[in-house]
Amino acid sequence: MPPSPSSNLPPGVPTIRVVAMPTDTNPAGDVFGGWIVSQMDLAAGTTAAFRANGRCVTVAINSLVFLEPVVVGDEVSIYTKIIRTGRTSLTIHVETWRRARHTHITSKVTEGEFIFVALDDKRRPRALPPLEDTLPSTSHENA
Repeated sequence: MPPSPSSNLPPGVPTIRVVAMPTDTNPAGDVFGGWIVSQMDLAAGTTAAFRANGRCVTVAINSLVFLEPVVVGDEVSIYTKIIRTGRTSLTIHVETWRRARHTHITSKVTEGEFIFVALDDKRRPRALPPLEDTLPSTSHENA
């Protein structure tokens, strides 16, 4: 029996969703791992910038694991979740999922932790604002 569609997807909506294209392949014809990592970094950077209310930079990528390949035509969805914050830093868990073209079958293809630091206008580390200063006034997010 095939896996049930979207049965193990993370909660919420993806931070980024994109279709893998022929220009995203390596010389062997598979989607290049570097392309996937760059998409993961873009998604994590978006999450970091929202939480920090401003510019952030990637300072480390920890425990990045490739679980299965992505092929041209796959819809790639990247989910992010802040798992730790420090005074100036954020650790973001990132999962990449693929949906094979013309199907509803999804599977996790990569996951890892990306660490960001918030920067001020002089490109120096700055303290993260209090969480309540980063949420829209209508939000009921659980911290």
